[in-house]
Amino acid sequence: MTTANLPETRFAQSGDVSIAYQVMGEGPVNLVIIPGIISNVEFAHEQTGYTDYLRRLARFARVVTFDKRGQGLSDRVPGAPTLEERSDDVRAVMDDLDMTHAAIFGISEGSMMSVFFAATHPERVTHLITFGGGARYASTDDYPYAPPAAMIRAALTNMDPAAVLRYFAPSLADDPAEVARFAKQGRLSSSPGNYRALIEMNLELDVRGVLGQIRVPTLILHRKADLVRNIENARYLAGHIPGAKLIEYPEADHIPWVGDVARLCADIEEFVTGERNEGPATFDRVLATVLFTDIVDSTAQAAAMGDAAWRKALDEHDRIAKRLIEQHRGRLIKTTGDGVLATFDGPGRAIKCALGMEPALARLKLSVRAGLHTGEVEDRGDDIGGIAVHAAARVMSKAGPGEVLVSRVVADLVAGSGIAFEDRGEAELKGVPGTWRLLAASI
Repeated sequence: MTTANLPETRFAQSGDVSIAYQVMGEGPVNLVIIPGIISNVEFAHEQTGYTDYLRRLARFARVVTFDKRGQGLSDRVPGAPTLEERSDDVRAVMDDLDMTHAAIFGISEGSMMSVFFAATHPERVTHLITFGGGARYASTDDYPYAPPAAMIRAALTNMDPAAVLRYFAPSLADDPAEVARFAKQGRLSSSPGNYRALIEMNLELDVRGVLGQIRVPTLILHRKADLVRNIENARYLAGHIPGAKLIEYPEADHIPWVGDVARLCADIEEFVTGERNEGPATFDRVLATVLFTDIVDSTAQAAAMGDAAWRKALDEHDRIAKRLIEQHRGRLIKTTGDGVLATFDGPGRAIKCALGMEPALARLKLSVRAGLHTGEVEDRGDDIGGIAVHAAARVMSKAGPGEVLVSRVVADLVAGSGIAFEDRGEAELKGVPGTWRLLAASI
């Protein structure tokens, strides 16, 4: 996803504390999402499926996400905040948006906060929804469904990201890239000391005493095979909140944007609006600079090197390309076998990334050609489409070995940047209407 396509991070003032939040969608109903213990409203969009999940919800609601005080981009605070203080933060965000009322959607640990808010501020809540939640964070003799406090504290001494992700999202746990993203999300959510303080506070959380006081329509969502919070927690909530509806899903992932997201979001939409939509998320059209690269003479190179050596060279090529794209704030859409497709929210960074490919790959004795075009693209979650994508591919096909070729619009957008261009004249691009002036970039 390009940065230009992400919601803006704003800040609401809750007493002396600034609370970071984002808004996606324009209604007609309000939906405030209360996150779990790992939260960063900006980096969350790097997580697989997260933005698509918000888009699905934003088809029927103005969706608000925020970082609780002490987490993510919100102000750090001494010690661990209470449920009352955190509830003030929800109210502050709603007030900043002039929201008189909203549906409240609590995830994991955030479910207890959402229950507390619905019970203490019923005039502000139209619907209560929980996912992967419970009435207590740690077990007691009369609430055996949550993990014991000793087990939770012991887990703090072994925070191996791969092992933790296997509990939170087992369907992603075998992908090293997903493990790395999950670990980074945790680091950007809170410091180790802050995280331990939050855990200690959570061990005392118990909202059983207010469940019977909830008077708003309530939907309890839970996955039967959830390893973090077993299904009996959801059944307890449903059995003690008057009129609550429980939906159980067969999967194991504790993270809502992993798994059958279409069904989950459709269940929420139907509960809040009375209508249901499980169709694919609508595509957003955004302005982006599209980069295509291609290894020169890849077929001949593969034949000369042999299959094993060529596969090793391609893997290293992909690693280097990915690193360069990330360094220049781009988004790697996919590898193409002997090249890459990426997007950037700035044409200057896209050009510099492309120009960096040739020297970075020199030790592999690989040469690449690159093509760039800036235009409107369809963001399809894990892929992109639109005429700009085809144009960039055709521009690349006109480039020579080691050359970074751009369309005229790209060159015009970086005027004054210090990037030099050599006119390559006009060309027709197969399948793309009109004639195109192409220029070779250099620094």
